[in-house]
Amino acid sequence: MGCSGKEIATFFRVVLLLMAAVQTTALHGGVKLKKKEHQNAYATMMYMGTPRDYEFYVATRVLIRSLVRLQVDADVIVIASFDVPLRWVRAMEEEDGAKVVRVENINNPYKGQENFDKRFKLTLNKLYAWSLVDYDRVVMLDADNLFLQKTDELFQCGQFCAVFINPCIFHTGLFVLQPSLAVFKDMIHQLEHGQENPDGADQGFIGGYFPDLLDQPMFYPPLNDTKLNGQYRLPMGYQMDASYYYLRLCWRVPCGPNSVITFPGAPWLKPWYWWSWPVLPLGIQWHENRLQTLGYAAEMPIVIIQSIIFLGIIVMTRLARPSISKLCYRHSDKSTSLMQTGLKFIAIWSILAAYIVPFIMIPRTIHPLVGWTLYFLGSIALSSIAVNSFLLPVIPVFVPLVGIFGSLLVMACPWYPNGVIRALAVFGYAFCYAPIAWGSIVKFMSKLQVSLEREQFYPKIG
Repeated sequence: MGCSGKEIATFFRVVLLLMAAVQTTALHGGVKLKKKEHQNAYATMMYMGTPRDYEFYVATRVLIRSLVRLQVDADVIVIASFDVPLRWVRAMEEEDGAKVVRVENINNPYKGQENFDKRFKLTLNKLYAWSLVDYDRVVMLDADNLFLQKTDELFQCGQFCAVFINPCIFHTGLFVLQPSLAVFKDMIHQLEHGQENPDGADQGFIGGYFPDLLDQPMFYPPLNDTKLNGQYRLPMGYQMDASYYYLRLCWRVPCGPNSVITFPGAPWLKPWYWWSWPVLPLGIQWHENRLQTLGYAAEMPIVIIQSIIFLGIIVMTRLARPSISKLCYRHSDKSTSLMQTGLKFIAIWSILAAYIVPFIMIPRTIHPLVGWTLYFLGSIALSSIAVNSFLLPVIPVFVPLVGIFGSLLVMACPWYPNGVIRALAVFGYAFCYAPIAWGSIVKFMSKLQVSLEREQFYPKIG
C-alpha cells in the first residue's frame, strides 16, 4: 500500500522536530556522558573543516594517551562535533580510553569580521565545557599541550582560572572551570546578541566574558585538598609558552610547577609536523611523547611504500640511464634554439620538483628522524632522474641537499648555551654556505647549457 502525501508530510515533520530537540538539548540542556567514573575531568575538543583535521586528530590522541599514562585522577573527555568521522570517535573511545561527547557546531557570529581567521571558525565549541555539569571541575585543553607531569591539583581551583602568557591577555589553551548550565546558556545568549570579540575566536570571547581575571589572586593549591571559590590566575608553569624556551634553551619559569608546555605559534610549525624539528628544538620532545604513547603504526605502511618507490627509482635510473637526447632530433637552428630553451626550463623545474615533491608526499605527522631521512631519499631519487636525463653533473645538483643536511646538523647541535648563540650559528652557517650555493648554481647552468649544445644531444636523422 502506498503512503498518502499527508502521511509523508507528517513523517518529515516528526523528523524535523526530533532534530530540533537534539540541537536544543545540546545548546541549552547540557551534554550527557555515557558513564562518569571520576569527579573531575580533563577535556579537549575536535571539529572538522580545516586543512589540518587529521593532524589535530593525531595530536588529540597523543594528548589523551599522555593523560592516561600519567594516571590522572579524572575522566578524559573529547567534545567532538557530529562531523568527526565515526572511526576516529571509536579509536578515541576504545583504544585511547576517552569519553567522546558529540555536539552540534556552535555558529560563529564573528566570521564576517574583517580580521577573522577562518581556522578559528569553530573554536567556540570550547564553550561546551561549561555544559559538562556531571563534573565538579573541568580542565579545558587545546590539543597542542605537552604534559610534563600530572596537574590534578588544578581541580582545586575556583569557578574560572587561566594563565596569562601575555601580560594583559590570558590564554585559553588551558583553563579551569566549574561547569554550569546557567553560565553556558548566558554565553550562548551573549553570542547571539553580539558580545564584542576582537579576534572572533574562543580566545577573544572568553577573554571578554571574564574581563577582570587580571585583578584576581594567584592560585596556590590548598594543602588540605579543598576546592576554592572564585576566579584565580594560574602560575605560568601550567602554560609554558614554547617561545620562552627558545631564548635560553632551558626552562626557567619560577612561578608554579613546570607542568605543561604549550605551542601557540605558527600553525605550520606545530610540534607534530616532522619538519618542525630541529627548526624548533622542542618538537622532538613531543614526538618522544608520541613514541611512548600512540606510536607511529598508522604512518609506517606509507613510509615503507614510499621508501621502496624511491629506492626503486634510484636503481632504475642507475641501470637504465635514460636520456631525453634520444627523443630529440635536429631539424633547423631555429627549432634547436627553441628546444634548448624548453629543455632548459624543464631541467630547472625538474631539479626544483626533486626538492619540493618529497616534502609534500611524506606523512606530515611522522617522526622527524624518519621524515628527514625519507625526504633526503626522495630528493636523491627524483634528482637522479634529472641528472641522467639531462646529462647533468652530480655534485652541483646535490650541493643544495648537502646544504640542507648541514643546516639541520647546526640547528640540532645540543651544546648551545642559549638560543641567541644558536641563532648566530645558523646565520653564520648560512653566510658561509651562500657562496658555495651560488657557485653550484652557476656551474649547474653552464653545464646544462653545454649538455644541451652537444652534438649527441640532438642527433640528426639519417
